[in-house]
Amino acid sequence: MLKSQAAKSDWRESGSGWPASTASPSARQHKLTEQARLLDSTHDAIFVRDAQDRITFWNRGAAELYGWTGEEAVGKVSHQLMQTIFPAPLEKINAELLRTGRWEGELVHTKRDGTQVIVASRWSMQRDKQGLPAAILETNNNITEQKRAEEALRQAQAELAHVTRVTTLGELAASIAHEVNQPLTAVVNNANACLDLLPKGAPNVEEVREALAEIIDDTDRASAVIIRVRQLAKRSPFEKSLLDLRDVVTDILALARYESAARRITIHTDFSEELPPVLGDRVQLQQVLLNLVVNGMDAMDTVEESKRILIICGRRETRDGMPGALLSVQDSGTGLKPEEMDRIFEAFYTTKPHGMGMGLAISRTIIEAHGGLLWAEPNQGPGATFLFSLPDAGNTAP
Repeated sequence: MLKSQAAKSDWRESGSGWPASTASPSARQHKLTEQARLLDSTHDAIFVRDAQDRITFWNRGAAELYGWTGEEAVGKVSHQLMQTIFPAPLEKINAELLRTGRWEGELVHTKRDGTQVIVASRWSMQRDKQGLPAAILETNNNITEQKRAEEALRQAQAELAHVTRVTTLGELAASIAHEVNQPLTAVVNNANACLDLLPKGAPNVEEVREALAEIIDDTDRASAVIIRVRQLAKRSPFEKSLLDLRDVVTDILALARYESAARRITIHTDFSEELPPVLGDRVQLQQVLLNLVVNGMDAMDTVEESKRILIICGRRETRDGMPGALLSVQDSGTGLKPEEMDRIFEAFYTTKPHGMGMGLAISRTIIEAHGGLLWAEPNQGPGATFLFSLPDAGNTAP
């Protein structure tokens, strides 16, 4: 046993927060090292360290991954040797290790040549006969390429989402142009009216004041449209904020107003007063709703004009015991075939002659990233309904 007071002091001063061990370099640690030697031929990096994090065994996989031989590594403090970057404070990690006897997570290590690797790390604590920590077996699997591939995929998905968003905006280009043109035309007309009023001997100040106020209102309208378009068109990071889904619907209907009028489509909204707020990214939820509205209008292109009705509803719902908000977009179009109900959310599957087949797939990804669900249901009559649910902001982690 470690009978020397200095050894006990070293343990206490190791920074691990563990109780001092009275065990000597134990037979248990020696047995653990012998067992680790059996794994010397594996590709995983495996090493054993004592309570002061000094390496006592270093397998061939560790030497191949990190670049130090066993002779060079043994006796070194592992986290100093590899300049470990932890996902949480080391004190918390060690507390969990002490409590459960194991820990798993991702670490960033620096190799001998200075390059960094990301590893999936698994720690297993071994205790002595008195139940005190004696050694830690650490197994590291190199996942650097996997993480790079995941990041590349994430970036590709973000780019594709951006392309789909801009493509959908392109379908509403006429509506956007009309929305901007209307207030700008009004600005010009009111400005001309002011010019006509001013040269008179006794200008009507009140009429000039009213015209100027209308100029300001129309300019604000034009600015609001431009802001909405820029928000939807830009590449923006995922930013959660407290949202009222009524406001998200209002933004999208403002963009689609002219398009719906040109297609002779009537849009009704029905919101429950109990519709709860949600925590989410405003632009991404606008993208989802914009896609559902455009799809609904497309589905009604061949329907008799008097029956082209799109209904957007919002209400409180409880799903799996958790309160949330439910938004639905119901059209009276051609509907969906039973075999299409599940496939429409698959990437590159589309029911449109010129569709990309990505809008609904990306929309589902966005909703799921918000902790919600997106699905479709056939109507009892003509058409289909697309629905998405989101957690109540009061039950969502920020």
